[in-house]
Amino acid sequence: MIRLFCSVLFLLLSRTAFLSYTHAGPACEITLKASASEASSSWNSLYETMHLDSIVSREAFHRALTGYQKIKNRKKEVLTIIDFSKASTKKRLAVIDMEQKKVLYTSVVAHGRNSGGNYATSFSNKNGSYKSSLGFYLTNETYQGSNGYSLRLDGLEKGVNDNARQRAIVMHGAAYAHPSTARTGRLGRSFGCPAVPPALTKPIINAIKGGSVMFIYAPEKNYLAQSRFLKNTENAVSFPAHKL
Repeated sequence: MIRLFCSVLFLLLSRTAFLSYTHAGPACEITLKASASEASSSWNSLYETMHLDSIVSREAFHRALTGYQKIKNRKKEVLTIIDFSKASTKKRLAVIDMEQKKVLYTSVVAHGRNSGGNYATSFSNKNGSYKSSLGFYLTNETYQGSNGYSLRLDGLEKGVNDNARQRAIVMHGAAYAHPSTARTGRLGRSFGCPAVPPALTKPIINAIKGGSVMFIYAPEKNYLAQSRFLKNTENAVSFPAHKL
């Protein structure tokens, strides 16, 4: 009798557990869909609130946020985005305080001389290429060099920008990065460094030095497909990527 009672009890409990499990599926799916929708709404709202549309594209901003959230060893809640889908004659650099959710600085920024004319369309991680490198970086220490006050950058993506320190790819100021040089139809170009106007060099470097995230973006299909910070992204929004 005791064995029969235990068997019946086991069957009833198993059925209850099964029903609970089967009913949990749709609810869980709805929750996940809601979470994805909320995440998309959140970053879109942030993009619009900060009025970034004239500085960096919506795609560049979303991808920058995606990688930023994955870089756990950052030491400052500051994000710098450089959008090379835009012309060098336009402002295409934004420094964002992620805690206060506000834009600290916007500026024009130079690209490497072998990366293109007014638009940067070719990128390299090789020493001597004089090209810009895409991807995610962590800012590091400052120093006084031939270009004055400068900031070392450490590339975080193997084969994409991890030779940045060896190549001396740093942020620095340069007269050729002043907007007035754009009268020729493009901003002056660097040896691969993200050079900024002299007047903004010190304030921008001081805001981002010491372990903040920098993201240099272009809608380059090969990079977007291989970046470890952008692949298999939860709540990712699909954007068209094309090969430059």
